[in-house]
Amino acid sequence: MTTTTPPSRTAPALGRLGGRVRSAPRALWRGRATDAAWVRPAFLGLLAATAVLYVWNLSVNGYANAFYSAAVQAGASNWEAFLYGSSDAGNSITVDKPPASLWVMALSVRLFGLSPFAILLPEAIMGVLTVALVHAIVRRHFVPQAALVAGAVTALTPVAVLMFRFNNPDALLVLLVTLATYLTLRHVEDGRVRWLLWAGVAVGFAFLTKQLQAFLILPVLVGVVLLASPRRLGTRFLHLLGALGTLVLSAGWWVAIVELVPASMRPFIGGSQDDSFLELTFGYNGLGRLTGNETGSVTGGAAGGATGGGMWGETGITRLFSGEFGTQIAWLLPAALVLLVVGLVVLRRRPRTDASRATVLLLGGTLVVTGLAFSFGAGIIHPYYSVALAPAIGGLVGTGSWLLWQRRATLRARVVLAAVVLGTTGWSVYLMSRASTFLPWLRVVVVLAGLLGAAALVAAPLRRRLAVVGAAAALVAALAAPAAWSVDTTLTAHTGSLPTAGPAVERTGFGGGPGGRAGFAGQRAFGAHQGLGGGFRGFRGRGQQGAFGGAQGFGPGAPTGNGTGAFARGGAGGLLGGAVDVDAAMVAALKADASQYTWAAAAVGSQNAAQYQLVSGEAVMPIGGFNGSDPSPTLAEFEQDVAQGRIHWFIGSGMRGGGSNGGSSASADIADWVESNFTATTIGGVTVYDLSGGPSGRGA
Repeated sequence: MTTTTPPSRTAPALGRLGGRVRSAPRALWRGRATDAAWVRPAFLGLLAATAVLYVWNLSVNGYANAFYSAAVQAGASNWEAFLYGSSDAGNSITVDKPPASLWVMALSVRLFGLSPFAILLPEAIMGVLTVALVHAIVRRHFVPQAALVAGAVTALTPVAVLMFRFNNPDALLVLLVTLATYLTLRHVEDGRVRWLLWAGVAVGFAFLTKQLQAFLILPVLVGVVLLASPRRLGTRFLHLLGALGTLVLSAGWWVAIVELVPASMRPFIGGSQDDSFLELTFGYNGLGRLTGNETGSVTGGAAGGATGGGMWGETGITRLFSGEFGTQIAWLLPAALVLLVVGLVVLRRRPRTDASRATVLLLGGTLVVTGLAFSFGAGIIHPYYSVALAPAIGGLVGTGSWLLWQRRATLRARVVLAAVVLGTTGWSVYLMSRASTFLPWLRVVVVLAGLLGAAALVAAPLRRRLAVVGAAAALVAALAAPAAWSVDTTLTAHTGSLPTAGPAVERTGFGGGPGGRAGFAGQRAFGAHQGLGGGFRGFRGRGQQGAFGGAQGFGPGAPTGNGTGAFARGGAGGLLGGAVDVDAAMVAALKADASQYTWAAAAVGSQNAAQYQLVSGEAVMPIGGFNGSDPSPTLAEFEQDVAQGRIHWFIGSGMRGGGSNGGSSASADIADWVESNFTATTIGGVTVYDLSGGPSGRGA
């Protein structure tokens, strides 16, 4: 491996935003004039391999998270639903996030038609772009080899493979935050304000993707600009104020529309209790994620954060290394933390404006700040959130390993590098042991590669070829297991609200018992045999529905019930299901005279309603929003909609909702009112009530 001269501050990466671009064919294939012939083909090969990994077998996930797919369907057919991110084309309520990620998917559906592939393809493209950005961030001030390692580590992080093939907002969030990091680095290089202004736009749209989680990056960006920007201190502050302005404008226009348009003229803000996006931002989707105070959430965290995260697992510095988090994100997390320290030590004497050190600070700051928020957040947290750490881990592994490799002539650097390899090997074997039946021979390969790599790296000065062999073996030891988890993820269907990457792991779930794959957070299609990870039987449904997530519940793993889907015939329905299996007779009933109604049906809970909406193509009102605990509609509003003939059916099979974690009981009141005033019938194994004739009392 040869040392490459660091690029100049004006060298292009991913083209020049706002600057002149060189000849497209040459820039695409050849890259920089000083690059070796292999550099650009290797980069393009990385992107091509990432695209194959993320796109291959993409439709196996079906509609993935039906909650968001139904909103995409609504937005693709109704521009008002598109603007607000409504769950249904009747615009009764929005999803519990801003709509930026839905906009991208809805445009894809408008272009290609409604299908799982059309919904999920934009997520895969976002993944390829994120890998390209990580490569660009590292490549600007490090050698091509370091950038390739950074991109490969990012691409092969199991949770990244999962979420860049899924329709949750996290894919767009990670892309935008990584773009903001890249743009901030460009500002550090030349001090031009335009880079910071664009970074503010990126963070603003990241806010419109997942609200306050986008702002976790802000202390890092601001700190690095204040430290490393070549401008005077006063100018630095002015530039940051300009970036704040673009952030506010890029996010605030939509917030202003939602807050200024009268509530009667727009859908209810899902996830809030008072129809306020600001309340949603600072409560359920904001500070509540840290404190555990999340009114109306699926269930409580640990209020105040003092005693752990309630059903979401214990808080603390080890959270990201244990449970489901470990096999999703932590394969190279210890190595990244060690290499962050290495980078800071090696680059400590560089000038204040040194862009190489700024790169390490940007990546390391993102990892530490976001990681601490996830570790100590007492509210709702799912292992797939950790995808936000993947670019930082990839970047630090690439930069830190190169800094040690560059200094391999010294015994100290070789020992540290070998120790990182051996530590990563041991940690990978431990993580693999959590899935003891999955490719047991791979552990032998990893151990042998790790030992060979460490030994060869220590002995590197003896022979140059030995050093190359050591580097190759170290890469195998580090990436073999994450790659296997990633490939398994592409071959397996993932649906519902709580997907996890890779094979089943042997661990008790958040619910307290053995449960399905890995308890509450671990199901590919939420099919635990014992409810929420076993031992937890709360949120019991009505009629033919078993315990939420329990014996008749969610997904193909459920041991009983009619059908294989999350809302299989006869029942099921509920909060966190995935697959769709609605009887043809029920679909026909929903489509019958649908044009005469605003909503073909109403059902408690967004996931429940989404299943019927997706298979029928007709608007289905999700009473109570995601958890069935939002006050939308109220009983009086529902009675008025029925009296005006706007709703055809009420779907009784499914979750009852009402009062979850201090939320509204309106959905339970509505269910009681329907049961008391309408006659139940069964269509395709589903209990329904025909509302078209108005209330006439039970049995009428």
